Amino acid sequence: MNDLIEALQIFSKYGNPDYPTHCEHEELTISAEIDPDDVPYDDRIRLEKLGFFVSYIDGDDSGVSIFKSFRFGSC
Repeated sequence: MNDLIEALQIFSKYGNPDYPTHCEHEELTISAEIDPDDVPYDDRIRLEKLGFFVSYIDGDDSGVSIFKSFRFGSC
């Protein structure tokens, strides 16, 4: 649980959306209001170690990106 709390504290530095997460089977998604491009490299690396990765909505790296986790996504 501490890893999830730490990750959420990092995300909170870059936004405070009303609906910060969305969960589907085995996948936790962070609000698109928190743009991975706005998160500095060091925090992105830490988030990766905590179980979050950048996912591209359009399926390639030219589209909109969001943070996701399979580690915290069992709903």
